Amino acid sequence: MRTRNPTVPFYESFLKPILFSLDPELVHEVAIATLARLSRIPWLLDVLSRSGDNRFNREVFGLRFPNPLGLAAGFDKNGMALPAWEALGFGFVEIGTITAQGQVGNPRPRVFRIKEMEALINRLGFNNEGAEKIAVRLGQLRGRPQWPKIPVGVNIGKSKVVPLEEAASDYLRSFQRLEGIGDYFVLNVSSPNTPGLRKLQEGAAIRELFAAIQQQNQGKPLLVKIAPDLVSGQLDHILALADEFRLAGVVATNTTVNQEVIPQDKRRPGGLSGEPLRTLSLGILHHIKKHSSLPVISVGGIMNADDAKQRFDAGAELVQIYTGFVFRGPRLVWEITESLRKKGE
Repeated sequence: MRTRNPTVPFYESFLKPILFSLDPELVHEVAIATLARLSRIPWLLDVLSRSGDNRFNREVFGLRFPNPLGLAAGFDKNGMALPAWEALGFGFVEIGTITAQGQVGNPRPRVFRIKEMEALINRLGFNNEGAEKIAVRLGQLRGRPQWPKIPVGVNIGKSKVVPLEEAASDYLRSFQRLEGIGDYFVLNVSSPNTPGLRKLQEGAAIRELFAAIQQQNQGKPLLVKIAPDLVSGQLDHILALADEFRLAGVVATNTTVNQEVIPQDKRRPGGLSGEPLRTLSLGILHHIKKHSSLPVISVGGIMNADDAKQRFDAGAELVQIYTGFVFRGPRLVWEITESLRKKGE
């Protein structure tokens, strides 16, 4: 088995200071473009990649994951660099959020670093190419050898211009167009950056959404992504409906709108992620595991291997990273998977 030597933290000591001197969204766009190019060069992917370890294998909602660490939705919104994520050591990747209609998202600037707290605030607003364009491009890749051998999840959300009362049909349009692409699907009803979206977590709206998708679903695992700001009654309502409509699991959690833990001058409209989200996300995980048997993908505030271990110890079947990857780079992927390897020895 080949493993990457992390003794020289190249990203943190050399590359990160350069990148963090630039606009956060510009850096993100350059990173995606670079990884997309890399994804088209097989011999470079082979240099980058390391062999898997069968001891990591686990089956969750009917899919085999070579390891339980995934890239969270929001990083590769349009699915531009799927082979590269596998080569970097991720056990699965979730693309999106994808909407039925392509959209540019909210005005810039819309991504902000809080370096001293290892946190990000974003108000991107589901900027993506749209379900049709993404389905055509990934449909062509799906039949080629370059398609990754790790599960690919598809995170879908509501188009901004679509009124809330038509949300279910809008989600369904994306699901039907992308159903042949994804290995599992996630209904994002919890982003704080699309006006009114979080209201879909309430009352009859979420029942209508679950019913619409599951009526058309031909067997793909369907999950729901929830906010960390739900009170216990709201969370229990969603869990009950997830059971009723036979959802495969829960992604917990999205970013938080609670910014009380960060300095006043750093606060911005948008969702807060990273280290300040750790406690909220972990608390939601504990609640779900206490009140439901649904599998959980835990995400939010996982910044090191100990954080990942804490989620697994709390019952998470899988974990995802985003902001931790921004601050720690590929080294974090190595540290988490290496900790799993040592645990299996």
